[in-house]
Amino acid sequence: VQLQASGGGLVQAGGSLRLSCEVSGISFSTHDMAWFHLPPGKQYGLVASIASDGRTAYADSVKGRFTISRDNAKKIVYLQLNNLNLEDTGLYFCNSRRGIYTWGQGTLVTVSS
Repeated sequence: VQLQASGGGLVQAGGSLRLSCEVSGISFSTHDMAWFHLPPGKQYGLVASIASDGRTAYADSVKGRFTISRDNAKKIVYLQLNNLNLEDTGLYFCNSRRGIYTWGQGTLVTVSS
């Protein structure tokens, strides 16, 4: 299984980014997928998930700002990050909703003031 996240970068507070995660090695369309956030010096947490049927769920801290989506044909899960703030800085990873697969390298988001 490979989980290749990309799209991170340096952005000013209030800015936007779109993260992508290319998934291979699993039956993507049948999996509930999620994005996880690892802030500097803190534990990782789930920020958004999308079920195989398209239902979405978000951490309270990102509701109204982040949007998760998926393209089953391309086997990609996306995370649109809007109105970024300093607390959004960190590594972002995708995985199954339960985080059962080997973690990829993630993609780094740095929000500056």
